[in-house]
Amino acid sequence: MFANLTSLKEFRISDNNFTGQIPDFIFRNWTNLEQIYIEASGLSGPIPSINATLENLEYIIISDLNGANTTFSLLVIDATLPKLDRFMLRSCNLIGEIPASFGTFTSIKILDLSFNRLSGKIPDELSNLDHFDNMFLNGNNFNGSVPQWILDTREKVDLSYNNFTNTGVSDCRQNSVNLFSSIARVNNTGIVPCLTSQITCPSEPLQFVHINCGGREITVNDTIYEADYDGAGPSTFYRSTNWAFSSTGIFLSDDRPDDILVLDNRQVSVDGDEQQLYESARLAPSSLTYYAFCLANATYSVNLHFAEIQFTNDRNYSSLGRRIFDVYIQGKQELKDFNIEEEAGGAGIPKVKNFTVNVTDSTLEIRFQWAGKGTTSIPERSIYGPLISAISILDPTYKPPSESDGGIATAAVVGIVGGAVFAALLILGILWWKGCLKQKSTLEQDLKGIELQTTSFTLRQIKAATNDFHASNKIGEGGFGPVYKGTLADGTVIAVKQLSARSKQGNREFVTEIGMISALQHPHLVKLYGCCIEGNQLMLIYEYLENNSLARALFGTQESQLTLDWPTRMKICIGIARGLAYLHEESRLKIVHRDIKATNVLLDKNLNPKISDFGLAKLDEEENTHISTRIAGTYGYMAPEYALHGHLTEKADVYSFGIVALEIVSGRCNTKSRPKQEPFILLEWAHVLKENGSLLELVDTRIGSDCNTDEVMAMINIALLCTNPTSSARPLMSSVVSMLEGKAEVQEYLTDSSISSNRQMSAEIMKKLYRKLEEDDTNVSQTRSMLADGPWTNSSTSAADLYPVSLTSGYLQNRDSTN
Repeated sequence: MFANLTSLKEFRISDNNFTGQIPDFIFRNWTNLEQIYIEASGLSGPIPSINATLENLEYIIISDLNGANTTFSLLVIDATLPKLDRFMLRSCNLIGEIPASFGTFTSIKILDLSFNRLSGKIPDELSNLDHFDNMFLNGNNFNGSVPQWILDTREKVDLSYNNFTNTGVSDCRQNSVNLFSSIARVNNTGIVPCLTSQITCPSEPLQFVHINCGGREITVNDTIYEADYDGAGPSTFYRSTNWAFSSTGIFLSDDRPDDILVLDNRQVSVDGDEQQLYESARLAPSSLTYYAFCLANATYSVNLHFAEIQFTNDRNYSSLGRRIFDVYIQGKQELKDFNIEEEAGGAGIPKVKNFTVNVTDSTLEIRFQWAGKGTTSIPERSIYGPLISAISILDPTYKPPSESDGGIATAAVVGIVGGAVFAALLILGILWWKGCLKQKSTLEQDLKGIELQTTSFTLRQIKAATNDFHASNKIGEGGFGPVYKGTLADGTVIAVKQLSARSKQGNREFVTEIGMISALQHPHLVKLYGCCIEGNQLMLIYEYLENNSLARALFGTQESQLTLDWPTRMKICIGIARGLAYLHEESRLKIVHRDIKATNVLLDKNLNPKISDFGLAKLDEEENTHISTRIAGTYGYMAPEYALHGHLTEKADVYSFGIVALEIVSGRCNTKSRPKQEPFILLEWAHVLKENGSLLELVDTRIGSDCNTDEVMAMINIALLCTNPTSSARPLMSSVVSMLEGKAEVQEYLTDSSISSNRQMSAEIMKKLYRKLEEDDTNVSQTRSMLADGPWTNSSTSAADLYPVSLTSGYLQNRDSTN
């Protein structure tokens, strides 16, 4: 019966307890299949051969099979898969070599063959997969040399835990390639080869290692736990002074960024200093290994601190998630099917597991491994791999230095300490008298009451990344101050927004932006990697987006514009809509952005849009007003009720989105000053064309005729719906997403006389405001912002400051002059 489901497009049977083998009719009969998910299903191998023509198949995701082996070279023989995007066979008992013919599947973006028993050399033909973003080949038996094309790539590749004879480099990481433990070790013992050239052990072996996984440095019961907040993304390796970790896998979530590998949750309730241990945690999609070195050979007490801080105890959907993984210490399985929440008796409750471990070669390895169990679709589609809050490794015979060891008399100690305290107080008094401490006091006051759920970088790290803020790395100047491009030690490229001492915005808006962005994670929101708050230095560290802003791509200089065909513009528009839908309806904070515009939409290397500038965002909840700012926005994008009366709801963002959508279709900026004429307003032109029945004249001529007319008309009509002068008549952003994706009919735009009158009245008022702006400032072509409680100003700081663009280019002026 199932074999006859020839029209089936999506097949998901993850998180089950099926028995038996994967049926062979899946790839043979279901020729219309687009996506297949068989994760932790209970089924056994072998995987049936894919020897059919599957024109529409995009995802093959299978993991954690029991039973017989599958010879990989026979799996995809004679298969035709022109649309294959994700090919993931993790822990499926694959054996043999990767055939050279696999390089013909050039559309693959994610390849995951981790934790199998594949062997041989990596074929050079895999270099033909020139669209891949992530490649996971870890946990296999590959040998020979690592191909040079892998070492040269900037994409994520994981080759850890293999048997290569030569990696070509001495480090455990090359660009974004994880090479940790990728070279065979004799009897799998001794220090990982790539660490030998990097480690300088102290003369006296260490007797303890304490790590606050995923968090900052803390002190608990007089014990210092080292910081561990590196978040470099999937397939990463990080090394500290006397320990390191390797993280593997990808979360597979549509809504969760794959480089968010640390969690923060301040809701854990524990008495005393120990609460700090459980307010953060490191997690991994598949495998997480911590490696301590320079230890004295001895018997150690190893404490692993756990607390489930991603799921909840309440009875909502997120409480149904289950995280199950195994724990190995020195290669021995110590915990199987470990469930933190079950062991602790609930979410947010600490659980400590203690082990006695012998160290004989100065090294200790702790590995947390997801074994394909637990939930993969609850509370959202993702992989809920291992999570650890803190690690404590201690030789029970260790004794801290005592006072008598130094041979210093108590009276001498008191005298030294007393003198030091007096000197410190004297210096502090002089600094206070000179006003040097006032900035810090102001900063502390601004930070009060705001929990920063983000990585904290040191000033030294940022200076190293930006070459001490060298002028050649400066990429912009915004309301907060300069913005620099930088590269972290692990190769991650960043954008650093530095708060200027002369900035008019000051600490309040800066801290607001930290509070906002750190609470939000979505594929269509700009990622905040962390912040630097040190002395009088205030900086935000963002991901660096290669293709700058949407404004620059559409109407920047001729050299800076990008070729955006219709499918790309459609993708950008849908992405912006999804990001806003998340802010308005899906985020627990319910945020109104207030400054949606083309300069606040950044584009990554694949031209995926990401919304930026949360410095002007307003929490739509009274209890969260401690991280809200005064009303602000940008002329031309502001909804009439907000610009004229200060009335703010999420429908103001809907209006702004409509303007941006019109810009995407037309390739024109929404407003343009024209000497001795009324200012050009894109929305008004769109309405004129609609009334004349010639909306297609709005389409950017650079798109050409190669576009879907139905989609174009739908987007224009949706944009007009969003810019309805009556806020209650505008759709929700979730409805906008459904309409853009063709899942819902485009709602009819109401054009009765009252709405038409309101539109004309609003347009006239906005034109008057714009003329007033021209009188106040001769630089009329610059994008402007308006404060409802103050005068017109330049656009306040935004992620547009990261990639500023002048809208006064000769190209734009020439093109607009034709209208």
